[in-house]
Amino acid sequence: MSDLLEAAAPGVPTVSQPARRRRRLRLRLWIPAAFLVALILVGFIAPLPYDPRTPDSSGVPLSAPSADHLMGTDKFGLDVYSRLLASAATDIPLAVGGMLISLVVGTVLGLTATLRGRRGERLVRALDVFQAFPLLLIAIAVVALMGNHLRNVIIAIVVLNIPRFIRLIRSEGLTIRESRYIEAAQAIGVSTTRLLFRHMLPNMTGTILAQASLAVANAIVVIASLSFLGIGINAADPSWGAMLQTGSQSITTGEWWAWVFPGAAIFVTILSLNVIGDELQESFGRAVIR
Repeated sequence: MSDLLEAAAPGVPTVSQPARRRRRLRLRLWIPAAFLVALILVGFIAPLPYDPRTPDSSGVPLSAPSADHLMGTDKFGLDVYSRLLASAATDIPLAVGGMLISLVVGTVLGLTATLRGRRGERLVRALDVFQAFPLLLIAIAVVALMGNHLRNVIIAIVVLNIPRFIRLIRSEGLTIRESRYIEAAQAIGVSTTRLLFRHMLPNMTGTILAQASLAVANAIVVIASLSFLGIGINAADPSWGAMLQTGSQSITTGEWWAWVFPGAAIFVTILSLNVIGDELQESFGRAVIR
């Protein structure tokens, strides 16, 4: 109705519905993206007021937020604000690194499975069996068996995310494979490698980006969970999960700042990544695997 009124009003410029939708999409996409970039840059570049690994000599354990300590201190006397930013510079790049490895491996295997017929079907059935197990338990088992190390945390993230990429890319590939331009490329003798990576992969870009955003969010959850259980990142290194584990012991005694701030950081980061994934999914009109 509003569109009709706008069209009927003389001299009033109208904005098409697709244009308004694209404008809202860009806004909803860039706000969370800018937040994540700013969070990482602040964690890497901004000078921290206190050492996130060593308690300050003047720091009082579990002191409330004040001018000296903006977010208070934890039970060890560590500045929560400094540790929060340092954790962002650890957890987010770690999650992105694990996602990138998963994306590369999952893309290659997913594209290959698209043209493999029965072999591709067997691979998907094997992945279904693998994903029938609780994924967090698999991550815990991987890190517990291989030891506390950043490398092993990345391996756990890769193991959990590769099946999602394979299934999604194969599903998209099976749909694209029926397109006429693919049939034409096969008819003129285009090689399999060129067919997969030159003709099929570019048409999956939006879907892959949306899935990548959600994969980073899943990785953040895995990293925080492992650190909370004490089997992920080294306990001395800053991590949101380790901060939550330390702060959880103060829930009943009223020192809320020790767990609210790291919990809020995890929540807002995952929310931002999910918003980005949803907007990309809406933009490209594709489904993703959560």
